[in-house]
Amino acid sequence: MQPRNEISVKEQLAGKRILITGTTGFLGKVVIEKIIRDIPDVEKLILLVRGNDKYPTARERFDHEIALSTIFDRLKDESAACFRQFCKEKIECVTGELTQKNFGLNSEDFTGLAGRIDMVIHVAASVDFREQLQKALMINTLSLLNLANLVKAAGNIPMIHVSTCFVNGFNTGDCREEIVVPVSKGFIRDAKGFYQVLPVIAKLHKKIRKVEENCADPDQLAERLVELGSKESHRYGWNDTYTFTKWLGEQILMEELSDSTLTIVRPAIIESTYQEPVPGWVEGVKVADAIILAYAREKTPFFPARANGVVDIIPADMAANSLILAAAEALAMPGTHRIYQCSTGSSNPITVGRMVNLLQLESNRNAEAYEKLYPKGKPKRNFRIVDRKLFITAMATLKGVVTFYDGVCKITGMKNRIRKVTDFVNTTMKLAITFSFYASPRYVFHNNNLMDLTSRVSPADTSVFPVDARAIEWERYMGPIHLSGLNRYALKARKTAIQQAEDTIRITGVAEIPAVGGTLESGTV
Repeated sequence: MQPRNEISVKEQLAGKRILITGTTGFLGKVVIEKIIRDIPDVEKLILLVRGNDKYPTARERFDHEIALSTIFDRLKDESAACFRQFCKEKIECVTGELTQKNFGLNSEDFTGLAGRIDMVIHVAASVDFREQLQKALMINTLSLLNLANLVKAAGNIPMIHVSTCFVNGFNTGDCREEIVVPVSKGFIRDAKGFYQVLPVIAKLHKKIRKVEENCADPDQLAERLVELGSKESHRYGWNDTYTFTKWLGEQILMEELSDSTLTIVRPAIIESTYQEPVPGWVEGVKVADAIILAYAREKTPFFPARANGVVDIIPADMAANSLILAAAEALAMPGTHRIYQCSTGSSNPITVGRMVNLLQLESNRNAEAYEKLYPKGKPKRNFRIVDRKLFITAMATLKGVVTFYDGVCKITGMKNRIRKVTDFVNTTMKLAITFSFYASPRYVFHNNNLMDLTSRVSPADTSVFPVDARAIEWERYMGPIHLSGLNRYALKARKTAIQQAEDTIRITGVAEIPAVGGTLESGTV
């Protein structure tokens, strides 16, 4: 055990070459910004980024999608020249696809990459709660085999893996920093303590192929694969394909890197920054924002939730700091596996009901200050929390009625006079199915191990890289900080309320819970 206060974060990371994935996403950008600002002596940040149609190389995507992000405004204001110099000299961009063997690189380039890195910080994930099952498996689970191969080829260098507290699935009560025991009995645990998941993944792929063989229509196929993912996730003990495939990924990594230095960091629901680089910085609409937008746009005056349940929200800068502390410890104390939960539930809890009350209080006081969030001014009605089961049952009944009416209109040629009701019901049902699990918590995430880590870090670094959730003042954070951030950084005035609501269906993050339109580089829940 490292003596107390002996790990110097800046000294451990100085001169190191760190490969980071997921840097086009929310959390990845926060990590990069913090390293540039507070650990400028790092030797190199090597960013593994896939190209896209608009920007086919990693460097082009960095220049146009990462470096131009508003998160770097503070660095540019302090010294634009230093920021440009760091990007030019210390950021290396590698064009690669995580889901392909060797990331799509030839053997020589892959070997060369492995030979020039000292550590891997893996942030990338698909954070779409309603992802097609085969895609979620490929990105969140099987791609970790490729990363494990890189770690081994590099000489078993340390790896920091971003997971999510919600790998705890349908477990209730106290959820601690340990290997999650699934509620399902469909997994075998080996002598080392982790679960054999490859047989289960093989079964899932057989079901995927069966669906693909029996459905020729691409649109129907996509929806059926989404439904399959939801069904299988529930059957094995998780709410959605994101959290299910992230748990499978943890098991893959622990087995593949059983002799390596591996740290799994599980953030709770990642929301806007608390302090740095500025309070309230956020990118896209995150999980808890579904409730905020439903209230702000008066599209859904009630939402299924559990008012006295502890909703676990962590600011993005605290999540990023946790990764950096874990990275420094892994370098200072190699050769073991660790699990940290970056959470607030056990040390500074806030209930769903209190969160809603704080948001409504700030909205009632200062709605005019948030013109994008409240384009029509202060909402006329208070937001109401209703029982989840009752809500879903009632909405399912209403959906059946409007679907029947819609069918009659199509058959008879009648004009559908309740189209808006149909759209409302469909959108509300999707929101409820996707988010109500997270708004009806029956679990508490503990972070004792993470707090113990802070005791091993030098006092100077604990103030530079704060992770202690007890410092959060919820009145400020869930009031002016977060609402200002949403209004300034996340929302666009041209979007209609229904478009914004639909955006919230495809989430952000550990993570990693991860950004709108979850993609390979998006971060976590």
